[in-house]
Amino acid sequence: MNSSRDFKVYPFRSLHVLIAALCLTRLGTAFAADDRSSNWPQWRGPLANGTAPQGSPPTQWSETENVKWKVKLPGNGAGTPIIWGNQVFVQVAIPTGKKVEPVGDGRAELLRPSRAILAQIPNPAAPAAPPEGQRRRRPGGGGGGGGGGGGRNEKPSEVHQFVLISIDRATGATQWQKVVREEVPHEGHHRDHGFASHSPITDGKHVYSWFGSRGLYCYDLKGELKWQKQFGQQRTAAGFGEGNSPALHGETLVVNWDHEGEDFIAAFDKNTGKELWRNPRDEKTTWTTPLIVSPDGKPQVIVSASQRIRSYDLATGKQLWECGGMTANVIPTPVSDFGMVYAISGFRGNSLLAIKLGKTGDLTDTDAIVWKHGKSTPYVPSPLLYGDKLYFLAGNNAILSCFDAKDGKPLISEQRLDGPSGFYASPVGAGGRIYLAGRNGVSLVLKNSAEFEVLASNTLNEKFDASPAIAGNQLFLRGHEYLYCIAGK
Repeated sequence: MNSSRDFKVYPFRSLHVLIAALCLTRLGTAFAADDRSSNWPQWRGPLANGTAPQGSPPTQWSETENVKWKVKLPGNGAGTPIIWGNQVFVQVAIPTGKKVEPVGDGRAELLRPSRAILAQIPNPAAPAAPPEGQRRRRPGGGGGGGGGGGGRNEKPSEVHQFVLISIDRATGATQWQKVVREEVPHEGHHRDHGFASHSPITDGKHVYSWFGSRGLYCYDLKGELKWQKQFGQQRTAAGFGEGNSPALHGETLVVNWDHEGEDFIAAFDKNTGKELWRNPRDEKTTWTTPLIVSPDGKPQVIVSASQRIRSYDLATGKQLWECGGMTANVIPTPVSDFGMVYAISGFRGNSLLAIKLGKTGDLTDTDAIVWKHGKSTPYVPSPLLYGDKLYFLAGNNAILSCFDAKDGKPLISEQRLDGPSGFYASPVGAGGRIYLAGRNGVSLVLKNSAEFEVLASNTLNEKFDASPAIAGNQLFLRGHEYLYCIAGK
């Protein structure tokens, strides 16, 4: 499985071998420095805000223009590609065709929404909240995998391989491919994603592969396993599946484990996998990724969730502050700058809070809330903080707003975007431009400006739910089947 023959590669250059060699030379020079800002090492990029400070990919592309390479992935997934040097890391779940007999009918009694509730679900990429007041069951209290709405009621019966892949950035060929786990998933997933919606993360020396219920794995960049951890099985609301990612700062790796069972947040030594601390949490299922910031030189981990936004001291795990105010089903990852953190959600309500950092305790409805907004906020896509501008979508729809991040002044208000059918992918920014990858294959490029201006509309023969990644002059778009590397000549 370590051969490049595992992929079908579609080069878009003549004299492919010669040009690939030249590209490798250029890439080797460009990535000699260990520089996070020139790579895309994690979900939401090097600054964890959706921007690539040294990036400048093309504004225009098509199936025949500015596609450096296109590869067919061997399995499905909606996690963002991660880039470091000449390596692109992606995670996939590959059905093997091997079946096992399910135990019982596999239908979940846990948190199965009523038809009235299901009728309210706007075709999300993650589960709807359970009915208000419905009791959450803890381990041992029944329930299994399955659910309602866009989830899969049947218990999975096919063995899947959960795989981390390293792809050559210059050519699109497979460098190595590791099966981290092979098993029958214990529960299903929402119809719009699969079993590999997590993104890996790298420090430039190791890559950390996170598959939630399938575990956490540390590999070196040559694909040698260094350590692994297992955490048990999550039971997601309505059986809609998993999809958050780890966070990394210095020597510490953080994972959040919110589901319909016992919740926790935990930190690990990135070199050995040793658990440094673990704190219990009381939350419904969340799909958001922790954000690590250091406003006063002391790193803190911020996790947004339906009941509380909470911050923890990275060194000790001690809770520093909390704040209410989000909606149900929190999926977007917060962003931070100007001494504030911006938490946002948009299912069964709308909420955007700009919270001043440096305070402790319960900040709900206090002067720590610098400004707030309660309309047209995103359900699935995370916001983009580009300079002093905060961009966000409405629900999963093609409606964009932009606010001044410092004072909350609206700059672009609920601007409808022509072309894309809607968005699960989060916007990214580079080179003074905003890139938005639509679910129907139409991507828009906008000017990073207080004035709404479309620079280009581009269409590929794919559908995009994974968020784009940018490194240097290249844009990486992961579709349902193919991974594209977009680059100018």
